Amino acid sequence: MNPSMTNLFPFSELNSEKQPFVIAGPCSVETPEQLHATVSQLVQEGIQVIRGGVWKPRTRPNGFEGVGALALPWISEVKREFQVRFAVEVASASHVEEALKAGIDVLWIGARSTVNPFTVQEIAESLRGVDVPILVKNPVNPDLGLWLGAFERLESVGLTRLGAIHRGFSNYRDQVHRNSPMWQIPIEFRTLRPEIAMINDPSHISGKRSLVPEISQKALDLNFDGLMIESHIQPDAAWTDAAQQLTPKALGELIRKLKTRKVHFEAPETLHQLEEIRHQIDEADREILEAFARRMHLVEKIGDYKKLNNVAAFQRERWQEVFESRPEWGKKLGLNPEAVEEIYRIIHQESIRRQTEILDS
Repeated sequence: MNPSMTNLFPFSELNSEKQPFVIAGPCSVETPEQLHATVSQLVQEGIQVIRGGVWKPRTRPNGFEGVGALALPWISEVKREFQVRFAVEVASASHVEEALKAGIDVLWIGARSTVNPFTVQEIAESLRGVDVPILVKNPVNPDLGLWLGAFERLESVGLTRLGAIHRGFSNYRDQVHRNSPMWQIPIEFRTLRPEIAMINDPSHISGKRSLVPEISQKALDLNFDGLMIESHIQPDAAWTDAAQQLTPKALGELIRKLKTRKVHFEAPETLHQLEEIRHQIDEADREILEAFARRMHLVEKIGDYKKLNNVAAFQRERWQEVFESRPEWGKKLGLNPEAVEEIYRIIHQESIRRQTEILDS
């Protein structure tokens, strides 16, 4: 377990390198029987930190929003019986007070709360002087500043045992995932805050259990520190998020199949080969930037012609032609057309910016 995880969870029994660190449990704590049966089987699969929704803020009202504080005695009972740690989501100061009073071990701030600085500040103030692990899910929308800001608010009241949960982002263009992973955002987060542990939530990214293994392995391949996976004794009968939950047995099978990766190369000859390939990548990047500079020079020439002839910067037909053709060109070269599409969106934005500057000069 790396240093950031050890700081977050300084529980000796969790310091295992044999399998990835996993927090697992039902989306919602529904009944004492459902909780007991699920935890019992999760413990048999080696899970030592259980998650369970007590308060369930939903996007729209009139759905099941958790049984509330009624579930806390049930949680206390399974904690005593199975000697597990327990994590719950909190969305207000009153949630924090009730959870701490019940001996909850880990708290997390959900995506709908992270998006609201007022809510995060309220939770932070209620945690002043408290020493428990606090996890923060990314905001619903892809806003890195909001995510970072939530940690800054928690740190401002003296909290240090902090971890991030990447659960994906709302993205209407993504037809595969419930929440688009947008891996570049958690990677950028880790670049800026490498000391904060990063846990992946493949359940909420996938939205369907068939995708959970793929997302889990992708997170480990990117050197995430752990996983939070939803598991229910009878997933199809779950009161919330039925489609994305795994049975404890299926979860155990998944964990045993996951491959953890080394953080660094060890053999000197392998490291030498790596450095040689990296040198080639550096050269390729210089060529890409030189080509990009040539393209921008041509864009500016077009801007001059447009200004001379009083023509608008944005030409819809031309953009449509570029937008449709470049992903196809990329596909023929073995590139991901969706990645090429995203690259050309950025190139087009810069092209329009430069031409607008010329028109307005």
